[in-house]
Amino acid sequence: MAKRGKLDHIEERLREIEGGGDHALADMAKLYLVPDVVIPPKFKVSDFDKYKGTTFPKNHLKMYCQKMRVYVKDEKLLMHFFQ
Repeated sequence: MAKRGKLDHIEERLREIEGGGDHALADMAKLYLVPDVVIPPKFKVSDFDKYKGTTFPKNHLKMYCQKMRVYVKDEKLLMHFFQ
C-alpha cells in the first residue's frame, strides 16, 4: 500500500472511531432491543435473579412480573429490563 493510501486508511478509521464517518455503529438507536422505551424519572429497577435454566421459566417470569407490577401496563419497560 502506498504511503498516501495508508494515510487515507488511517484518517478513515479515525473518522469512524470519532463517529464522523458512515460507520455501521454510528446510529446506536438501531441497536436497541426495545426502541422508544421511556424510563420514568427516578425509576429504580429491583434486584432480580437471572434465569439460570435450572427452574421453570414461567416461575421466573411470574416473579419478575410480581416485582414490576407497578409497571405491568408498560410493555416496553418490562421488556427492556427483563433479564
